[in-house]
Amino acid sequence: MGARKGVSFPPALPPADRGRRIRLWCEIAIVLALSVGRSAVSSVLSLIQALQSEVALGDQQTSLNPGASAAEFWDVLGQFLSQLFAFAPIALVILLLWEPGQAAFRRIGLDFRRFGGDVGRAVALLAVIGIPGLGLYALGRALGITRLVDTAPLDPSVWTIPLLLLAAVRAGLTEEVIFLGYLFDRLRRLGWGWWWIIAATALLRGAYHAYQGFGSIVGNVAMGLVFGWCYRRWGRVMPLVIAHTLIDVIAFVGYPLAAAWWPGLFAPAPAPTPSP
Repeated sequence: MGARKGVSFPPALPPADRGRRIRLWCEIAIVLALSVGRSAVSSVLSLIQALQSEVALGDQQTSLNPGASAAEFWDVLGQFLSQLFAFAPIALVILLLWEPGQAAFRRIGLDFRRFGGDVGRAVALLAVIGIPGLGLYALGRALGITRLVDTAPLDPSVWTIPLLLLAAVRAGLTEEVIFLGYLFDRLRRLGWGWWWIIAATALLRGAYHAYQGFGSIVGNVAMGLVFGWCYRRWGRVMPLVIAHTLIDVIAFVGYPLAAAWWPGLFAPAPAPTPSP
């Protein structure tokens, strides 16, 4: 796969060191239960529930960000605090990755030492992943195997864009720092091979987005494979965080435009008129 840059991955623990291996599995289980693993289980259950509904999957709708009236102070404060507390699992895994003499930010490449190159790689990934991902979502909608995803349900106000940008940054950091920076390190310590790690984290990423439907599952597994390979190749999580954030910013902020231009694929279905 080529040489790594910027990150020194740890050696595998010896099989005889059962105590440390068990402790590591417990740590992974707790981190996942507090973060992406919990959301992945909820997401899969949401998809199962949607498939059992009498309404076809393609006619159903889900929201990527919680709905609220962004014009109301308490709704804005609640949204902000919700996003703020969602950064806690990211801080936890960075703390767990921190070792004496090895700052976690430098180890996983979450710093600004190569920011220009990171931005360039992020833009390339945006073209490779973002554009085909949008096409795959549209195809899934057309085939009726993907739910309509309302990415920006907040009411229009001066606070809408900042809240959506914060949500995009949080999503980019959560998925890339935990899926790549943390799990790559821990699974490598447990002796997993690189392709097994890339495949496992890609499948977890797909499960994390299962609530959106099958098109999003396929798209996010593909994204996980590409991002995992890039992280193994580059040894830096920063370009992947930037690329993921840009993809979400385009999705969140550009959603109203897409809904106006292609209402059949992106606009919510009108609410049924109640019978008199």
